[in-house]
Amino acid sequence: MNYLWRALLTAAGAAGVFSAAPIRAASADADFAVVQQVLQHPRCQNCHIPGNQPLQYDQGKPHAQLVQRGDDGKGAPGLPCSTCHGSSNLPASYGPNVPPGAPNWHLPPAHKKMVFIGLGAHDLCTRLKDMRENNGRDLDALVEHVDHDALVLWGWNPGPGRAPVSVPHADFVAAFKRWAAAGGPCPG
Repeated sequence: MNYLWRALLTAAGAAGVFSAAPIRAASADADFAVVQQVLQHPRCQNCHIPGNQPLQYDQGKPHAQLVQRGDDGKGAPGLPCSTCHGSSNLPASYGPNVPPGAPNWHLPPAHKKMVFIGLGAHDLCTRLKDMRENNGRDLDALVEHVDHDALVLWGWNPGPGRAPVSVPHADFVAAFKRWAAAGGPCPG
């Protein structure tokens, strides 16, 4: 009987009856849940906005001084982001709520807003992979972006008075890489 059972299992596996696809899909969904948790953290979604006024603080309040995105994402004419945001965070000794800084501080441009706010997992995933929205990045380029871009990395070192992204950067990148390696499947 054991021989017959083994033969049936071997034949079924060779015929593709047993597949790891559901396990891979569940794993990719779990990895994307980590990606979503990061992208929808205030450090990310304060700049990945549907409108043109960035948000600030952990509460996502509209940016003071009526700051606007501008066509290129670097602020309105006459009030670029760099007016207040330098290339690095100011020292804690400057006090609370000073403007944070990172190299090339900006929002996505007006014609490619790359919105993260208010989207469910499937819609966020679809938008993230849409090369018309994501500045022409395929999955490999997205991995490179989240792993090495200085402005992305700022989310884990946001300066005094701001909560860093709650998922460690290494864990986020690992989940992003596994999700991308699975082909970037969208949940649901």
